[in-house]
Amino acid sequence: MKKPKLGQNFLVDDAVRHRIADALGDISQTTVVEIGPGHGAITEILARRAQRLICIELDRSLAAELRFRFRNDTHVEVIEADILQTDLSVFTPANGRIRLVGNLPYYITSDILLHLCYHASVLELAIVMMQREVADRVAAVPGTREYGLLSVSVQVHATVAALMVIPPDAFCPPPEVFSTVLRLAFHDRFDRYGITEERSFTSFLRSCFQQKRKTLANNLKSSGLSANEVRRLCEQAAIPPESRAEELPVPKLVALFLASQKDRVMP
Repeated sequence: MKKPKLGQNFLVDDAVRHRIADALGDISQTTVVEIGPGHGAITEILARRAQRLICIELDRSLAAELRFRFRNDTHVEVIEADILQTDLSVFTPANGRIRLVGNLPYYITSDILLHLCYHASVLELAIVMMQREVADRVAAVPGTREYGLLSVSVQVHATVAALMVIPPDAFCPPPEVFSTVLRLAFHDRFDRYGITEERSFTSFLRSCFQQKRKTLANNLKSSGLSANEVRRLCEQAAIPPESRAEELPVPKLVALFLASQKDRVMP
């Protein structure tokens, strides 16, 4: 039975579940974390392939069902927990990073993606399914309507690729929207940029994108900066103050953030 508050739409299409599992690549020597395994449509495949499989399920009855189903698989662990309250670093293997897969609940997709960004240093690859409109925002490029906070937050950590669009009838019960599966290949670019405070960076991006029709300078002034401070930051980052945040590529927004941290004009 669907529980609306958890946004549960269970994947039932056999071809799709195999394509998602296949997208993780060879996981025979890998620790895999699955977010929201539900009734185990993808879990069943991963349990046969992964060296270690960690299933994070919020629903108590589903977690119990999965524990019973995989009770003889000692390499499979089912954890009843909220992914947003879960420290992914505790699952990091000694010989590498985590690969992650999940059908993200529509109502907290953005929050989960930002949570993954906070744990980017322990992630190698994520195959994540979400509402198509949200996926479009994640993969958006500068100058498009969809480009914004979520685009920059994810792309500063990972290379984004859309793998497939999934129709509603692949789920039970079918949602009212199409879904997209994204491949997030995490890289070390964030470290090379020299950003040390993830949450400060996210807060800064919120200021830049708070009103998309306003110029970058006006948005920053609305966040409490003086006109002189805004002008100085834009000069340091080589960005025209009349620019809008959605026009700027990730490196330019990073440069602006680093300039703000250097001058300590933003918290």
